[in-house]
Amino acid sequence: MPIAQIHILEGRNDEQKERLIREVSEAISRALDAPLTSVRVILSEMPKAHFGIGGESAKALGR
Repeated sequence: MPIAQIHILEGRNDEQKERLIREVSEAISRALDAPLTSVRVILSEMPKAHFGIGGESAKALGR
């Protein structure tokens, strides 16, 4: 059973997250010749204050 864990910054809407899950699942299924029903995707959303870029948080950088 293939499992993908994806870390994203907060702020995406439910439709975007559903599309991400669907498209990643389909890509894994094709690449590994695995049944789509066996693919698992875990999304972890991080607050922008918990992600640093060049010594500053994404929040401080306005990202």
